[in-house]
Amino acid sequence: MKSLLQRVTRAEVRVADQVVGQIAAGVVVFVAVERGDQEGMLHQMAERIVRLRMFSDDAGRMNRSLLECGGAALVVSQFTLAADLAKGHRPSFSRAEAPDRARHLYHQFCLDLAQQGVEVAQGVFGADMQVDLVNDGPVTFWLE
Repeated sequence: MKSLLQRVTRAEVRVADQVVGQIAAGVVVFVAVERGDQEGMLHQMAERIVRLRMFSDDAGRMNRSLLECGGAALVVSQFTLAADLAKGHRPSFSRAEAPDRARHLYHQFCLDLAQQGVEVAQGVFGADMQVDLVNDGPVTFWLE
């Protein structure tokens, strides 16, 4: 499982010009489920994300977690994060999990985040989405 995290002041995701998920301050989590990922990995990733100190304290230092600042998470499935770009000019997506299993694990990951005490909004798995966000900082992290 791979996740790209972006600290945001606001974000929304649209499908067919309809807003399907939006948050105020928090984090956008672009997530790719890869072949061999297990449900236990989802819980670990969710716990890591909600406790990662990526938000500023009163002194301006990144010393507060998503839980501590009361932020929300917008989770967007993005299988392209599983791309292999090692050869040629065409990405290979052979590392990405099969869609049915990836969908199940994506939804389970969203539940795991919510169970950690974070408000969770979602994109639509497998849909053509437009994501509008304001990256705060900019602060961006890569988790595997």
